[in-house]
Amino acid sequence: MFVGLLAIAAALLFACSRIASAVDAARRDATLRHLQSLFAPGVRAVQDDPREFLTWYPLAQSSRRLFPDAFKGLDQAVGGTFPFSREQVQDAHARWTADWLAWERSHDGEYRLKTATLQEELVRGGDATTSMGRARIAALEREKIERYQERYQQYIQTAKALQALTESGPAQ
Repeated sequence: MFVGLLAIAAALLFACSRIASAVDAARRDATLRHLQSLFAPGVRAVQDDPREFLTWYPLAQSSRRLFPDAFKGLDQAVGGTFPFSREQVQDAHARWTADWLAWERSHDGEYRLKTATLQEELVRGGDATTSMGRARIAALEREKIERYQERYQQYIQTAKALQALTESGPAQ
């Protein structure tokens, strides 16, 4: 009788440990799936706009600290740092800078054309040397500078923030 009870207890203990292992595995799998679905929009967003790293990268870093084992498994599965690597942030910074330089050239060309068009209009109308003509040219120049300064400020703030992300604590 005692041997039978021991056998039943051992069987129950074995079954409970198997159930606990299965529950742990299910939780691990659910956590992995949840993390993948959580960061899927971020992976897409940072491809479209480098500024999105300013939101998604810190979220990923804090999530890595909260769930180190889950991220270790995800890193192994993707063969790198999930969901973002430091190199991706550096590439985004380079892309942000390239976009800025392209905008700067475009902006300059746009305002050269606007200025030439206005000057031609003023010459045709005989207003090139009048105070109104000079005021219109000055207003166009102010508009050009204001747009440039606004965009430059945005560029600098984002570039510095992206640089700070690459210099912050470890990605892993």
